[in-house]
Amino acid sequence: RQLQLKASPAATDGTYLRRVHLDLLGVLPSPEAARAYLDSKDPKKHLALVDGLLKRSEFAEFWAMKWLDVMRGNRESITERGVHKLHRHLVRHFAEDRSFGELARQILTSRGNTIENPTASFFRIARTPEDAAESTAQLFLGVRIQCAKCHNHPFEAITQNDYYGLAAYFARVKLKGRVFGLDREIVYVGRAGEVKHAESGEVMKPTAFGKVARDVAVGQDVRPQLADWLVRSENRWFARSTVNRIWAHIFGLGIVEPVDDFRESNPPSNPELLNGLAQHFIASKFDIKGLVRLICRSNTYQLSSLPNDYNLKDKQNFSRYYPKRLTAEVLYDAFHQVTASTQAYGGLPTGTRAVQLPDPSKGPYFLKVFGQPQADTACECERSQEANLAQSLHLLNSSEVQNKIAAGSGRAAKLAA
Repeated sequence: RQLQLKASPAATDGTYLRRVHLDLLGVLPSPEAARAYLDSKDPKKHLALVDGLLKRSEFAEFWAMKWLDVMRGNRESITERGVHKLHRHLVRHFAEDRSFGELARQILTSRGNTIENPTASFFRIARTPEDAAESTAQLFLGVRIQCAKCHNHPFEAITQNDYYGLAAYFARVKLKGRVFGLDREIVYVGRAGEVKHAESGEVMKPTAFGKVARDVAVGQDVRPQLADWLVRSENRWFARSTVNRIWAHIFGLGIVEPVDDFRESNPPSNPELLNGLAQHFIASKFDIKGLVRLICRSNTYQLSSLPNDYNLKDKQNFSRYYPKRLTAEVLYDAFHQVTASTQAYGGLPTGTRAVQLPDPSKGPYFLKVFGQPQADTACECERSQEANLAQSLHLLNSSEVQNKIAAGSGRAAKLAA
């Protein structure tokens, strides 16, 4: 209303059906599901559709893939067995609809054998207090603090004290048992450990953006205090950054963009929307499925992507649904679904989909050329959604695509027969 942007009308039933399947599960709707939905006269059928999709196993697998990407889970950092264990842990977490705050606490306070306690692999990836602080800020706060390692930011509120104070929470975290080709390690809390300010040389007290931790005895763990601070309702980052990531995953564009770059000079396009979603998330005790349900049932999500005369140039106010490219894994699975073909992944069960891959190194060239990340950084930007010539050439000319379309057991051959 403020900007006089008239919203596009609601999308057709077929468009909404396809959209919600791809955004929640990463799969196309089956012909049977499409017929049932399109034939239904129930005015509230979209509500039942969303509830049904949230119960399916594909939901947990799709969202586990998303978080494993930004947690930097790959065989180079935590070995093949380690990344499989972490992937299965994330799948179970989302399948059981447990609190995202609980997952954050598990990760930040984890210890023990990294094969038996997969979340402890976070500290195999972020092996130093500084790296752990940077990863924590980017993953759970949506804040990039890397620049403050060397200097106070000239235009932002984040200082070197913030950087080294956060790193001090992880000063006592140690690793041992580096055996069997790094197959597993033990994360434990040492008797001592300190982080010094790079400029002043001062030994820093564990401090989370001004919140100083209480002293703990020698050999005790200070990280639970960080986890407590993280999930408090007054924490202005955790809930807002998490709902922003989920909104961006569903809409292809964050309310704050980039999603992991919250700062004063990068304000949200709609502060009321962001704060409203965050308050809902806090009230639900950080329920991911509840938040996804709220978003996908909304009028905003149901809008057509076709612009009108008023919102043709709107690129940030969500007066229409912005078309977005399928991610590499979803596109690859859809290709096999449409052509009725399959793809084998070495060492994984027959019928495994690309979305279910725990380790990006298992993926074929198709996934690489369409932007599958290698899980090397905590930045969402590692996953490329840009079009390029190699993608066009691969779809037109690759033997894999041509052979699967032309396969004697494929859909085209069956339809021709």
